[in-house]
Amino acid sequence: MALPIILDCDPGHDDAIALVLALASPELALKAVTSSAGNQTPDKTLRNVLRMLTLLNRTDIPVAGGARKPLMRDLIIADNVHGETGLDGPALPEPAFKPQDCTAVELMANVLRESDDPVTLVATGPQTNVALLLNSHPELHSKIAHIVIMGGSMGLGNWTPAAEFNIFVDPEAAEIVFQSGLPIVMAGLDVTHRAQIMSADVERFRAIGNPVATTVAELLDFFMEYHKAEKWGFHGAPLHDPCTIAWLLKPELFTTIDRWVGVETQGKYTQGMTVVDYYSLTGNKPNTAVMVDIDRQGFVDLLAERLKFYN
Repeated sequence: MALPIILDCDPGHDDAIALVLALASPELALKAVTSSAGNQTPDKTLRNVLRMLTLLNRTDIPVAGGARKPLMRDLIIADNVHGETGLDGPALPEPAFKPQDCTAVELMANVLRESDDPVTLVATGPQTNVALLLNSHPELHSKIAHIVIMGGSMGLGNWTPAAEFNIFVDPEAAEIVFQSGLPIVMAGLDVTHRAQIMSADVERFRAIGNPVATTVAELLDFFMEYHKAEKWGFHGAPLHDPCTIAWLLKPELFTTIDRWVGVETQGKYTQGMTVVDYYSLTGNKPNTAVMVDIDRQGFVDLLAERLKFYN
């Protein structure tokens, strides 16, 4: 039986590819997509969800827009990474349908309420919507199987020296999620920086030849440019968000460790840092399965295999 999931995302090139991967995988049943502000403004990320689902011919999936800003802070966006639209590069279709007349939290709550089986939440942007859901609907916690997030790092940040972008945007929300007592799986920079897509991989995707594979290649053409900066030391581009979906499909591709994770909300230099208790120094019980390594070739092969679904 397919695993029911909700995808909360802020497309964003890698969010869009995570959506492509999820909908090419019969092992997963995507019950709803909600948008968070982050890679671009809330209006643009919501529009990008609708554009991608239109491209994928899945206008049957309910969509709702989320919080306009983080819980306690002004919104920061990553337009320097993802461009003016949030999905610069390919020519995407205009949305062929409208979002639901409700908030992201209301849509998530309805899906959880109506599901016979526990639902996995996959959150590839800031954790604002998920935190609001957890705080406003404690009676639904038992309906959540896992929360799989892309965010954080055991080491270096990519937005500040200490913080990864998604967590930095709304650290208070991330702390609510990590301390919720629910099973958390974290795809942080430790693993996503190893999930690099190389130029040859992009050409492999392009050669598949269907419109979706071509769009993914064109998304990556744009995404690769930002990551060519010498400061990163990359050979390709890290495909962060699809790691969450890939873990659900093939956990054997990943190495994970169970550790306690907290989020720094007050630090002068460390706001948004995920503090991973690697050596079990705090006495806190582990609350997160932290991904630390990936079979990169297996990950690329999985993407290529699933892109053929759209032929």
